[in-house]
Amino acid sequence: MKPMLASARRLGYAVGAFNIVDYNSARAVVRAAEELRAPVILQTSVKTVKFWGAPTIGSWLRELAATSPVPVALHLDHCTTLEVIVQCIAAGWTSVMIDASDKPFEENLALTKKVLEITESVGVGVEAELGAIGGVEDDKQVADEDAHLVDPDKAMAFCTLPLAVFAPAIGTAHGLYKSAPKIAFDRLEALGRRTPMPFALHGGTGLSDEVFQRCIRLGCAKVNISTQLKHDFIDGFVEHHLDKKEYEPLKPLRAQFDRVKQQVSQKIRLFGGEGRFEDCQSCP
Repeated sequence: MKPMLASARRLGYAVGAFNIVDYNSARAVVRAAEELRAPVILQTSVKTVKFWGAPTIGSWLRELAATSPVPVALHLDHCTTLEVIVQCIAAGWTSVMIDASDKPFEENLALTKKVLEITESVGVGVEAELGAIGGVEDDKQVADEDAHLVDPDKAMAFCTLPLAVFAPAIGTAHGLYKSAPKIAFDRLEALGRRTPMPFALHGGTGLSDEVFQRCIRLGCAKVNISTQLKHDFIDGFVEHHLDKKEYEPLKPLRAQFDRVKQQVSQKIRLFGGEGRFEDCQSCP
C-alpha cells in the first residue's frame, strides 16, 4: 500500500479502501477495480477477521489479489492490539493500521514505532492515527463530545516516520452523519504543505462529492468506505429476496454482488482512480 498511496498523493487522486465482510463482497470490489483499471484496497475490520479467522479470510483475499491484473492491497483497519496485527501479517495482509488514537500522544507514538519495528523486515505498510474520529468503528465508539481534531504540529512527529499513510482527525465521523460534518480543511491544508505523506480520510460514507474532492486535493490519497458498503451488502440481498420471493441462494447473492460492485465503481470514479492501475506497475 505504501508505494500505491505515494503515487496517488503525488498525482492528485485517491485509492478507495473498501471494507469487505466475505468473499462475495471482496470479489465485487476487485471486479469493479478491474473493470475501471484502478488500484484498490481491500480493507478488513478486526471484527471481520475474528469472525472468519485470519488464515481463512486471508486466503480468500490473497487469491483475489494474486489473480487480478490490477494492484490490490490487503489492509487491516483500526486495530488496537499487536496480537491481531501479527496474526494478519502472518496470514498475508500487506498493510495494517495501528489505532492508538485514544491513548496519550507519547504512548500513541511509541506504539506506532513498535508496529513499524514489527513490519519493517516483512515489507508491510503501516497506517497510524492522531486525534479522535467520532462515531462507531468496530467495537470502538467515540462520542461527539470526545472527538477532537488533529494538532498539525504533533502530527509531524508521525509524518516523519516511514508510514504508508497517516490518518488525521479533521472532523469526519464513522457511521452515518446526523448532520453535515464540519471539516477542518485548514488543518488538513496546513499539514499537507509540510509533508508529502499520503493522508487517509476516514468516515467517508455520506460526505458530499465536493468534500471528497477537496480532501483529495489537500492530500488524502486513501478514502475509506465502510458503512455504505454494509448497507449495499444487506440491501442487495434482502431486496432481491423480498421482490422475487424465491429460495435459490445464488440469485440474491448475485444481486448483492452487483449492488456492492456498482457502489465501488461509483466511488472509484469519484476519487479519480479510474485508469490509474499503470501508476503502480513499478511498485515493488
